[in-house]
Amino acid sequence: MDVKNTPSYLYWLFCQFELITCSYLMEPWEKVLFYSFNLALLGLLLYTTYVCVAFHASSAFQLLCSFLGNPRENALGVLK
Repeated sequence: MDVKNTPSYLYWLFCQFELITCSYLMEPWEKVLFYSFNLALLGLLLYTTYVCVAFHASSAFQLLCSFLGNPRENALGVLK
């Protein structure tokens, strides 16, 4: 993809978005509310995904480490 064509491609994507959501029929103040609401929801979704994925990845890593553990410690625990 050419760097020169990037703005026209982004404009084409925006036009497709407006056609799909029928927001081209809205008045300007309605578009502002609609886009603000959508951006706020997208931001909350991305933030929640970031927090939850980080938490679950950390928990899974700790669980995996506890299963693998240190073989020497496990062997000594059995002998005691």
